[in-house]
Formats: sequence, C-alpha cells, structure tokens
Amino acid sequence: MQTAEYAVTATAAGSLRVGGMIPLTTIDYPGELAAVIFCQGCPWRCGYCHNTRLQPPRTEAPIGWDQVTAFLAQRRGLLDAVVFSGGEPTLQSGLAQAMVQVRKMGFKVGLHTAGIYPERLARVLPFTDWVGLDIKALPEDYPAITGMPGSGEAAWESLYRVLATDVALEVRTTVVPEMEAQLSALQSRLARAGVQRHRLQPVRSPSIP
Repeated sequence: MQTAEYAVTATAAGSLRVGGMIPLTTIDYPGELAAVIFCQGCPWRCGYCHNTRLQPPRTEAPIGWDQVTAFLAQRRGLLDAVVFSGGEPTLQSGLAQAMVQVRKMGFKVGLHTAGIYPERLARVLPFTDWVGLDIKALPEDYPAITGMPGSGEAAWESLYRVLATDVALEVRTTVVPEMEAQLSALQSRLARAGVQRHRLQPVRSPSIP
C-alpha cells in the first residue's frame, strides 16, 4: 500500500477524535485479533444506531491519540490489526495519518464505514487492508433510515469505489423489520455489483466502551 503522500506527524494523527476503544476483539476484523478505535462523530441519525454516543462530533471524555499509540506499542506481537470504527471515521481529517502510523507500528488496518463520504473513503483506501462497509438498503430506501436525502447514492458510490480496488471487503447489512421486504432485492443487487461477502446482522442494543 502507498504511504508516501502522507507524512506522519503527531499533530496530524493526533487530531483524530477518539470516543472509545476495545482492546481486543475477534469479530471486528475477520480472522484477526484486533483492537477497535471508535472515532467520534456521524452526520446520520439511523433509528437503530447502537453507538449513539458517538454521533456528536466531540465527546466530554475523549481518549488522546497518544494514549492509543502507547497502548498499541505494548500490544505489538499480540494483536494483528487495528480497526477504525465509529461514528464515521472518514469524517475526520486525521484518519489517513493515523492509519499510516498504525501500519508503521506493524499492524494491519481495518475500517468500518457507512460510506458517507465516497471521496474521503477513496483517499484512505491505499492505507487500508480490509473494509467492513455498512450497506443499509437499496439507494432509494436510505432516507427513511438515515434521515438524509442523497445518503443512498453516497453509500453505493463508496461500495463501487472499494470494489474497484484490491482492498478486502465485507458488506454488512443490519436487518430491521421495516426493511425485510426489500432484503432479497438488496442481496441480488449486491451480487450483481460483485460483492462476494455479505453478512446480515441483527439490531444490537446501544453499546460503546
């Protein structure tokens, strides 16, 4: 993966607003032992969101980036990967630099994203080994979920951008009762787009460390 265009500096990576962290998980990056960094902020307001505390752009008790890197330095050889989740990680300008820094520490880089910002996502894909992309519905059904017009077009453009790279991809869909009737059509369209790994997941209760 290319890293030359981003110089890693404490200021750039340190601007990442971290709202929480999971020190060890076996389910957030398939086949790898990983830590999860929860990035603060998300512009969408999905009714079933289980990380609502991460929706505001700032938190009253942020975790400093220096704390994150100090923890990761102690986990070299014990963890395989670091996953940037949220919230919406691509909302933050320091994401690419943080990814580069994590990679230089010897970890694989995973990204959980809803595909809200296709161009920003494209800019960080060169520093990403695996993407868990949240595709909620067919494009036309998105506003009923997110409350935002045009959100479906953005998410599906993000899907096509990831598919055009060699970055490993898993598409995830949260199954909610009001969308079950469209599920078959969604699965068919994803298959036609070239998605090889599509995971359905149940609605989860609010949870963030």
